[in-house]
Amino acid sequence: MIVLGIDPGYALMGWGVVESKGSRIRLINYGVIETFAGTPMQHRLRTLYQGVRDLVNIYRPDDVAFEELFFAHNVTTALMVGAARGAAIIAATEYTENLYEYTPGQIKQAVTGDGSARKPQIQAMVKMLLGMNEIPRPDDAADAIACAITHCNSGVAKEQFRMK
Repeated sequence: MIVLGIDPGYALMGWGVVESKGSRIRLINYGVIETFAGTPMQHRLRTLYQGVRDLVNIYRPDDVAFEELFFAHNVTTALMVGAARGAAIIAATEYTENLYEYTPGQIKQAVTGDGSARKPQIQAMVKMLLGMNEIPRPDDAADAIACAITHCNSGVAKEQFRMK
């Protein structure tokens, strides 16, 4: 099974592609889709949409797993990231209906065993679990990989995380 993990973002949208065979998970590729401040919103959203569309066409994932949004402070940022997430969901839906979502706490718990783990712990575990030489950068890409790993490890329980 090939899984595309996505960490939604407006300036940087992290992505990671992994392959799961039984209990083994192999990293295929990762990165970010970047948009730039000062660019009109509609052009930034189009860039994110086209980027995700390109990813699903290149890697042909069986499932696409998204990190759910969580914001405590900045409403404007939440709205922009929500729009970016929507663009990514539309692009992925044009390819497959197999879309899933996990909360940040679920991802932290699945990857580190601690639902309140901090970013450095998550990054170190992603590196270790995939036998990488370095911690994946930027953080957004590491978070997307962690989301994909979480989905791979959800097994038959994955249906409870299907987007509704």
